Amino acid sequence: MPEIETNHRDSELFSPPSDVRGMTELDRTAFKKTVTIPVLKVRKEVVNKLMRSLKRAALQRPGIKRVIEDPEDEEGRLIMLDPYKMFTVDSFEKEELSILKQLNVNPQISKYNLDLTYENFKSEEILRAVLPEGQDVTSGFSRVGHIAHLNLRDHQLPYKHLIGQVMIDKNPGITSAVNKINNIDNTYRNFEMEVLSGEENMMTKVRENNYTYEFDFSKVYWNPRLSTEHSRITELLKPGDVLFDVFAGVGPFAIPAAKKNCTVFANDLNPESHKWLLHNCKLNKVDQKVKVFNLDGKDFLQGPVREELMQQLGPLSKERKHSVHIVMNLPAKAIEFLSAFKALLDGQPCGSELLPIVHCYSFSKDANPAKDVQQRAGTVLGISLEACSSVHLVRNVAPNKEMLCITFQIPAAILYKNQTVNRDNHEDPPLKRQRTDKDF
Repeated sequence: MPEIETNHRDSELFSPPSDVRGMTELDRTAFKKTVTIPVLKVRKEVVNKLMRSLKRAALQRPGIKRVIEDPEDEEGRLIMLDPYKMFTVDSFEKEELSILKQLNVNPQISKYNLDLTYENFKSEEILRAVLPEGQDVTSGFSRVGHIAHLNLRDHQLPYKHLIGQVMIDKNPGITSAVNKINNIDNTYRNFEMEVLSGEENMMTKVRENNYTYEFDFSKVYWNPRLSTEHSRITELLKPGDVLFDVFAGVGPFAIPAAKKNCTVFANDLNPESHKWLLHNCKLNKVDQKVKVFNLDGKDFLQGPVREELMQQLGPLSKERKHSVHIVMNLPAKAIEFLSAFKALLDGQPCGSELLPIVHCYSFSKDANPAKDVQQRAGTVLGISLEACSSVHLVRNVAPNKEMLCITFQIPAAILYKNQTVNRDNHEDPPLKRQRTDKDF
């Protein structure tokens, strides 16, 4: 019982000083604090043997040495103990006391005044101490090379420069902290940002799934949280497959696909994305395998994609062994672009097993996001997709907002001109599920 009471009483032991509350300009010197820690006095020659047996009792606090010199005895050492567990000799367990006795160590616990500074506190502890009590202090961020990309909430904005500096101080390799100050532009998929602290340089380099990408983060779209999704789609592809990447960005789908010996057509409307897509194709040595375009998504689908599909799905298509995939990663608007597939091709339909497979991304705030995405995509195409598509949950974007990927084969009745569409149940066989984990 005494231990529980002491825990409650000392819960703020390793918190920064209370008088930093409300600080908006970082003053590192204001975080100095002295705390009293229980210690065990030992001879320096027994420290290594003893530490293996005192894992439970020793202080477990990153950034603080567990063994220091005894200021009163140069041949002695002080072992820092957990202040929430160790109070008197009775706090040691039987096995621990046995080891102490074997090594001729006095189990008497002493006190030591430990000086803490800004360097000893974690970023979340600093922000919790500074921001108004009870307010959210989440210190998470997206790392984009040397840049920490934050998404600050309204109550955090008065402290934005302090927050940015703390992120730089506490995360090795981060030299710039930025905050998004508007929603993503639906045309070019970039957003305005302000530098909170550190370098103004937004030119960065990132590694994702063993590929390297370079770009100006202030002018293109990049989200490190999509790494798993880029990998998931790449794993669905086989060498020789054809990939049309309608909203390619700087290449996170296109480049791994090209490395897998797929034929890749990659497009982005943003001139900056187009520039860095070309650059990254060369950087990753796939520039000979990727055809790059700078078109509106609809123009790309009704131009280069249509021309290539006419060849891929033409009279010789029966001899074709590879699949055709179309990736549409523009979650805010991609479903609208599905209308471009309606009556896109002339001639006789190819076999249903050769029809292109679409991976279309979308956001949903619906209580049943999978059904919502299926219904919205089906409405644009003019058919029901509920029996012939799979929906993969990509990630939770915000409270009650999901990012999903709906995958389906485009029915011949939709893709080809002069075909009859059965709105409720087209004749093409249901698409085999591409992936079952995390599907709805």
